[in-house]
Amino acid sequence: MRILFITANRLGDAVLSTGLLDHLARRYPDAAITVAAGPVPAPLFDAAPYVTQIITMEKQRFAGHWLSLWRKTIGTQWDMVIDLRRSALGWLLWSRERKSIPPPDNSCHRVRFIARILGLEDDPPPPVLWHGEGQEQQAAQLIPEGGPVLAVAPAANWRGKQWRAENFAALVTRLRAPDGLLPDARVAVIAAKAEREQAHSVLEAIPDDKRIDLVGATDLGTLGACLRRTGLFIGNDSGLMHMAAAAGTPTLGLFGPSRETLYAPWGAHTGWTRTPESFDQLTGTPNYDHRTTDTLMDGLSVEMVEDGVRQLWQRTVKDVP
Repeated sequence: MRILFITANRLGDAVLSTGLLDHLARRYPDAAITVAAGPVPAPLFDAAPYVTQIITMEKQRFAGHWLSLWRKTIGTQWDMVIDLRRSALGWLLWSRERKSIPPPDNSCHRVRFIARILGLEDDPPPPVLWHGEGQEQQAAQLIPEGGPVLAVAPAANWRGKQWRAENFAALVTRLRAPDGLLPDARVAVIAAKAEREQAHSVLEAIPDDKRIDLVGATDLGTLGACLRRTGLFIGNDSGLMHMAAAAGTPTLGLFGPSRETLYAPWGAHTGWTRTPESFDQLTGTPNYDHRTTDTLMDGLSVEMVEDGVRQLWQRTVKDVP
């Protein structure tokens, strides 16, 4: 059996689609699965044991990336095409069965929405991460044994939903204080290489012997293995937030000009906190443009986030000081 699985261009959406891919592999254990994904999330699937091919969709002018994908897939007789991007490609390929994501639904969390493709909305398969033995070994070197690790991700893919780095620095200091939730914990700061500026003040707030600098440090598979070695994750609404949740790490997501109803971290070990202003209040102004608007997260105080962390910790880890 041959399955073509067309997933997202963005990291977060791709992570949220991994549960459906895993479900397909378990349902059709003898299938050969080809994954088509954007260049950023494509490495997520490198270690998936049932993925036989990964096609990276580099965006091109005039939707040329779709033509390129068609050329790479037209010669195969597919048994199933799963299209999470609502393209026409599935109808231009020879396939016994085609499944396309439904029209947008702002009342449905993205994990449930993706699961709706196969009628699994009531019991959606949760996102998963895969990594190989070598990646686990590298993660053990990056985050060796030696006490609790707090992970923070101070960046996001656009400025409006980034809580200020100085707030992350203040929060880390409070959580690591003698009377804090994780006194004297090590802190892993996670971001892409190009996001080092956003992470700088957070890194500077951590003592040298407690700092784990993972800014641009490794590949996505190893990063997933690193997240499994951390005890708590705090970050903006981002792909890293969804990776942490998929890794099983207690995860708190910070929201403002994005909808937690659609993109809250998924799972019983997760939580979220948002600005006092609603999504509509933050994004409904005439001058709002997500590409240029500065952070809209200033209504979210350090105290509010610390309270959210403690509530999450009480639900998932217990023994809160």
